[in-house]
This record gives sequence, structure tokens and C-alpha cells, in this order.
Amino acid sequence: MTEFYDEDMFEDEKSKSQVKRELLELKALGKTLIALPLKDLNKLDLPERVYDAVVKAQSMSHGALKREMGFIARLIDDEDHEQIVVNVAKIKQVHQGEMKQFHQLEQWRDDLLAGDANIVTFLHQQFDDFDGQYVRQLVRNATKEVQLNKSPKSARLLFKYLQTCQSEAGQ
Repeated sequence: MTEFYDEDMFEDEKSKSQVKRELLELKALGKTLIALPLKDLNKLDLPERVYDAVVKAQSMSHGALKREMGFIARLIDDEDHEQIVVNVAKIKQVHQGEMKQFHQLEQWRDDLLAGDANIVTFLHQQFDDFDGQYVRQLVRNATKEVQLNKSPKSARLLFKYLQTCQSEAGQ
């Protein structure tokens, strides 16, 4: 009895290499989840088993962590891992936006402390409730603090003031 194999019979089967690549991708996703802070994990709406395993793995090291990542990868494989990847990407995008805003605030503060007069005009245009007099006072105080080798209290207050202006403008 001769059996003929149809090409279509094996289309659904994955090669060993493909299975291994997918498992490595799932382990990488698990590693990414483990690296996230708890507040971001809560935003992901992970299945309870995956969430518990990730939280448990955050306190592990070396060999135990490696085994737990394999376990997490298998758990993720049973779930909708494409959605988890999308949610992680969204959280990372939010973090990048926050970092960009933070760097912008630092740049404005540094420009103010360097005596750039154009930045005050720019900030007046950016923010409706910008208090130029208060900012100039903070800049003067920060300059004195640097000269007297004191802690940069006024520079910190200036940064917080700019942060407040930015958050109020964003609302």
C-alpha cells in the first residue's frame, strides 16, 4: 500500500527553528515584563497567572530567574501575546514622551540659568499664566546659590515651576 502525501498536510506544522524563534521572542517579552515597574504592570491588564509569575520573578536572580522566564514564556504562549506586545509598546511610548518632556524642561531651566533672555519671551508665549518676575527671582537666587556653594534649591524650584506651567498648559 503506497501512501501519497499532500503538500498541504504539512503547512500547519512549524519547523524546530521556527518554534525556537517564537519561544525566544516570548522569553524576551517575559524579560521585558519583568523589567517593568509594578505601576506599569498594573496598566497592562495581564492575565492573573502571568501577572503573578512576573511579580514573583522580579525578586529572583540568576538561575531561578532564567527558569521563571521560561515558565512565563509558556504562560504567555497560552494567552493573547500579540495584545500584550501592543500594550507594552504603548507603555514604552508613553515613557518616551515623558522623558522628552522632562528633557525639554531641563533645557528651559538651563537656558534660564545661563541668562538667555529669549527663553523668557518664548515661555511667556507658551504658557498663559507664566510669571516672569517669579522666574527672574528664582534665577537670581540660583545664581547666588552657585556663587556661595549652596545647594541648588532655587534651580529645583525653577524646574518645578516650569513643570507646573507645562502640566497646566497640557490640561
